[in-house]
Amino acid sequence: MTTHTQQLRDFPFATPAELHMEAAFAQLREEEPISRVRLPYGGEAWLVTRYQDIKTVLGDPRFSRAATQHAQAPRIQPDPAGEGVLMSLDPPDHTRLRKTVAGVFTKRRVEDLRPATQRIAEELLEAMEASGAPADLVASYALPLPVTVICDLLGVPDDDRDQLRGWSDALLSTTACTPAESAAAAQAMADYFADLVNQRRRKPTDDLLGALVQTWDREEGRLRDEDLVLLTRDLLIAGHETTASQIANCTYVLLQRPHDMARLRADPSVMTSAVEELLRFIPLGSGSFRARVATEPVDLCGVRIQPGETVFAPTVAANWDPDVFADPDRLDIDRSPIPHVAFGHGVHHCLGAQLARLELQVALGVLLHRLPRLTLAVDEGEIVWKTGMQVRGPKTLPVTW
Repeated sequence: MTTHTQQLRDFPFATPAELHMEAAFAQLREEEPISRVRLPYGGEAWLVTRYQDIKTVLGDPRFSRAATQHAQAPRIQPDPAGEGVLMSLDPPDHTRLRKTVAGVFTKRRVEDLRPATQRIAEELLEAMEASGAPADLVASYALPLPVTVICDLLGVPDDDRDQLRGWSDALLSTTACTPAESAAAAQAMADYFADLVNQRRRKPTDDLLGALVQTWDREEGRLRDEDLVLLTRDLLIAGHETTASQIANCTYVLLQRPHDMARLRADPSVMTSAVEELLRFIPLGSGSFRARVATEPVDLCGVRIQPGETVFAPTVAANWDPDVFADPDRLDIDRSPIPHVAFGHGVHHCLGAQLARLELQVALGVLLHRLPRLTLAVDEGEIVWKTGMQVRGPKTLPVTW
């Protein structure tokens, strides 16, 4: 087995411009598929870059997610508990909690949201058109669509949504906010949802939060209220920020490929596979948040991972592995199959994956159909991109039609 004599690299790597993939992933995948990296907090770890190894780390029960929450664990954020309550647990605690949520967050409930999501998308674009071109697609469409859907689903009052969005941005910061600002936002959001939970107990509702409270209370004390509050917070954040960024990202990518846009307009049935390929193709995050800690010796890529050692398994690197995806740097909306891991893998596979898929399908479908002459209103070089955040995407996307 290989010993720890490899070159030590700082991780995360410098994020390239726009939506380009980190070149280091391809080089490491070819030359050093398991390597040593140094994190901003907590010291050194292993990094794997091949599709199958990444799936192994994310799916093998010998790798713990809960152990990454230790104060000394290698990480990129000051606070180790940065990925939410579900992501901080291992089975059986994770299994019990996820089952409780999944019983409410069912595929049928999500699919039932399609007509309402379609209506919201149409109304947002109607308002954008009425205001006139050019318009910022992020502020007018990409952000309010998933925010409205998840807030309607949870039962969050309209007047509170801007405040929640501000707290959410602070929680998703890597360097854009100070640790104190992120901590204050976390506490404020926790207080807010604790109050909302208490309201649902006093006056039950048929929204997702109301159903969650009822399901939670039937568990007879096996689930803590603190976890319910954190879970509700996580659903709100995951339910809008990543999807909002991906709506903008997908639109930007398609605007660079008029042939694909024309194809999707002519044959909307291609949209389902196109969304899967866009999810594979676009590196939404830096790839640094898929971490696990070995609980026993594990042989991986010719290296023996020792108990207590952290391994980072970036799904963005897996999604561009040429051994799995031919010409991975080419967007192919007819690609099949598309076994991407954009939503993770194993027991921590994203609970909201179906909702995200539905929102992307609807958002892009309505946009392309309603605005056949959609184009950027500025040169590509003028677009300002997010920095210091867990997810990548344009801050604004000026468009005309």
